Amino acid sequence: MASSSEDLCEQWALIPDDALTPSSVQTILATVNDDLWVAAASVDRLLDDVDIQRALLELGLERSQPALDRARNIYPPQDAEDPPAAGSFVKGSLEPDETLVSYFRDEPADAQLCYIRSVLLGRLDRLNTFVEICRESVRKEETQEGEDDEWDDDPWEEGADEPVEKTTLGTPPVPLSTFLSDDLMQNAYCLATRQSFSALRVLYRRHGSQLWPFRFTILDTIPEHAHPSEFRDILPEFDPSDDMERHVVSEGWRPESDWSELASVRESLKRSEAVQFDFQIVPPPPGGVEASLSPTDLAAWYKQRAEHVMASTGMTDIALAVIQHGASQGLPGLDELGEELSLLSRLVYDAQGSERDHEDDDWTLDRWRAMDPPAIVRAYVAHTSPETIVQDVRKLVMPYLFVLEARAERTGNPDPSLATRLLRDYILSAPLDIVVSIFEASKPTLPAVQRLILDDEDMARIALACLYGSDSLHEWSTMGRIFECLPAWDTQATEDQADEADTTVSSLGAFVAPTTARPRVTPSDLIVFFQPLPATSLSRALDILDIHLESGEILSRWNVPAPLRWFLQSAHDEAQQRARATRMARRTGRSADELDGQGDWEWLLEDMLKLVGANDAGLKSAFGLLSQADVIRIFFGGLLSTGRFDIAKSMLRSKKHPLSLDDDTIEDICLSASREFYDNASSGNYRFGDMKLAYDCLTVPARSDKIIREQEFIEATSRIASFNVMSRPGIPISPIEIRLTKDRLSLVSRVLSSNSDAYKYTEVILDLVHKLGFRDDAAAQVKALAMIADTALQAEDFDRAYETSETMVKTVLELRSDAANIDDPQVTEASEVCWVACFQLGRQPEFSDVSRKLTLLGRALEFCPADKLVDILAAWRRLEADAIDERKGRPPKRRATSALRPRNADPALPPSLAARFQNLHMPDLHMPTSPLAKATDGAALASTFSRVAANFPFSVGGRSRSVASDDSGPGRSRSNERARPGRDGDVSEKASRAFQKGIGWLIGADEEA
Repeated sequence: MASSSEDLCEQWALIPDDALTPSSVQTILATVNDDLWVAAASVDRLLDDVDIQRALLELGLERSQPALDRARNIYPPQDAEDPPAAGSFVKGSLEPDETLVSYFRDEPADAQLCYIRSVLLGRLDRLNTFVEICRESVRKEETQEGEDDEWDDDPWEEGADEPVEKTTLGTPPVPLSTFLSDDLMQNAYCLATRQSFSALRVLYRRHGSQLWPFRFTILDTIPEHAHPSEFRDILPEFDPSDDMERHVVSEGWRPESDWSELASVRESLKRSEAVQFDFQIVPPPPGGVEASLSPTDLAAWYKQRAEHVMASTGMTDIALAVIQHGASQGLPGLDELGEELSLLSRLVYDAQGSERDHEDDDWTLDRWRAMDPPAIVRAYVAHTSPETIVQDVRKLVMPYLFVLEARAERTGNPDPSLATRLLRDYILSAPLDIVVSIFEASKPTLPAVQRLILDDEDMARIALACLYGSDSLHEWSTMGRIFECLPAWDTQATEDQADEADTTVSSLGAFVAPTTARPRVTPSDLIVFFQPLPATSLSRALDILDIHLESGEILSRWNVPAPLRWFLQSAHDEAQQRARATRMARRTGRSADELDGQGDWEWLLEDMLKLVGANDAGLKSAFGLLSQADVIRIFFGGLLSTGRFDIAKSMLRSKKHPLSLDDDTIEDICLSASREFYDNASSGNYRFGDMKLAYDCLTVPARSDKIIREQEFIEATSRIASFNVMSRPGIPISPIEIRLTKDRLSLVSRVLSSNSDAYKYTEVILDLVHKLGFRDDAAAQVKALAMIADTALQAEDFDRAYETSETMVKTVLELRSDAANIDDPQVTEASEVCWVACFQLGRQPEFSDVSRKLTLLGRALEFCPADKLVDILAAWRRLEADAIDERKGRPPKRRATSALRPRNADPALPPSLAARFQNLHMPDLHMPTSPLAKATDGAALASTFSRVAANFPFSVGGRSRSVASDDSGPGRSRSNERARPGRDGDVSEKASRAFQKGIGWLIGADEEA
């Protein structure tokens, strides 16, 4: 029999855990006769199969029962002792019984069986708890699966009628073997961490007395993101009747503890040293809280839990649920934190855009508490829209403001205006599309309970501040909607109250003007001005606002918008109003081509006239400082500036919309517009571009002398441009340079100097002089003829030079024919120019026609002053002597003077003669080697010429030498002079070329150079 037990024991030991079955337990292990071995084998194996594990535990308990009975006879249970639940660890044990200790020493097998029995009982309780946990899991899974799982019990399913041999359990949170081997606290931590709250509730219900001291440690292991509603059964509860924390009463599996679990029995086993505590449960960790907490401590734990949730996860709703659970039990001190979390939760979850705004993902209590109320209000509506602002204010902002008021009252510092003030401050900083939604929800016609802004006067003040503090240029419809929401008072303002409102508005004009210290004012700055105004004054201010809004819409319609505060700034500034009216007339928001026709321009004029003057109440519009005539003039100038001259002519003749402008005014406006086109023109050609507009603009008014002269000047400008006159090398002269030229005769000189054949077209040049503004200036005509003659002379076209001189002489004779003109300064100047020009050509040695030269010198004698007669007669006599010599066949004597002779060495050109060229007009010269290169205008050239002319005879050009008034020596013929290539001839030739290029008076050879 013994060998059979040994075989069974060996057979049992060889069976692996996964091959065990309940039948093998009964057929193999149960047939072994050794109770200690069977009990030890039962406690040795930890399996994951519930049925097999239960069979082992029950078999072990059965085999330990005889030993338990024998030991109980030695030491029966003590009534006074209150044994703990099976499997618990007792810190303080009762005194051991010496008889029992002696018995265990004498019977070590019974001692071991008693100890194994206590372990098996504890495991059986755990096993039952595990089964209940699994069944709870089954119920939870069935609840979650819903209707789709109704077919799990389908009777037609294959194998549905087969008997179930094993216990049907749900998915266990941990394996059975782990659940049995680990400490009870470890199992609780594991279930809490995994959020297996149904299993944790079972554990608390069956083993609550053991878990009680460590309830807060277990709760701390629950993840912070878990919602309290899922584990509210295990949260600490407050018992109002005891004013303490409610103690958890557990429902153990056995009503009484087994004898082997008594503390005295355990101590006796330990003292007997008959048992090695190989299966001793690990003692629980330190730090447990045995006593129930007070309400204050319990509230502190809930606060700590909520703040820890916020700090670690930022999940405000979870933290709020924790506080709400604690507050629902009547714990003190949680209301304020609950308010904060509730308000913060609204911001995080209910505010518009919260789920999309990554910047606000880090909301914490510290951040919330660090924000001031205005910042919190702005945060509530940071992502709102005009469609949602009213709802957000009512559901988010107003509850927060009410909480602030309640807190102020609780602290003993009530502030009834707190909510109104904070809401007002937000509205003042909000965009207009948000403001209009708030005002539409605050109309005076709505019931008070529905209005966001309750006070009508506050509405008016806020609206005035928001509108006049806005920078918007295009939201006039929105501003109009705001104005339509404002209250209308029936009371009439007294004169003093009207003056008060007008004074306020006037002072606002200076206040809103930008400065370096304050580039712009805000609505918050402006509210100070409107705050003291009563309803009557506010009504007057709203009337002014109405006028300004209407004016703003008109200005915006024509694309010259201004912020509303501009109307305050310009209320007493005519210059600003005039500038805005000019912009309105010139830049109408559409180009001239986009204006369909006269109808659009008439519409523009009507709108501009609407802005003139004041209404019946004496309130001035945008152009209130301008008269109707001023606006019409501005409009007409703007119309001309667009180039629509056909419309301008039509409107001037229209009977429906007369412009009511007199001829002189029309003429002045057209001249001004034409000159503006002229000054902006880049080309002088009046056939296209701005110059064409300048010319065509003069066709609008009636023809007059001023109009004709301006047209002629434009034609002259176009003629000068056609001659390709240069301002600088490579840069054509611009129209604005022509207009700004002080001495316009110098332009004629530049034309002659820049075109080699221009002198041949005398009539063209004279016409140019005529159109440059010298129509009745005989002296200017004579000077122009002198320029042409001198240019012909320089070109050695003596015939054309003589013909031009004759024309010049005739002109002077006609001027002198009238005795009344003898002393006229123009006649005197013309005579002087004429005799100098005649003398210049008459003494020219290369001019071979002696008779013509004598005629010219005779004219010079006729027109010159008396003090110059001797000089000219000397030249005439020398020329006459040369003519006589030639007729007699004798070679004429050469009477030349060196080109470099000092000034007083030429008796034919006294010093006083050069001074007369001060008023002659010289061309611009750019010869770097010429002594005239530094002259930059006609006056400087004339001055330079006067100095050079004292040392050089006039008639030097591309010739070798000039004939002087006296002979340089006998026997010096012209051929001899030409034949000398040496020093004297070379110097004379260079001087002649320098004179021709540098001081050919009034010809200007710079372009040719």
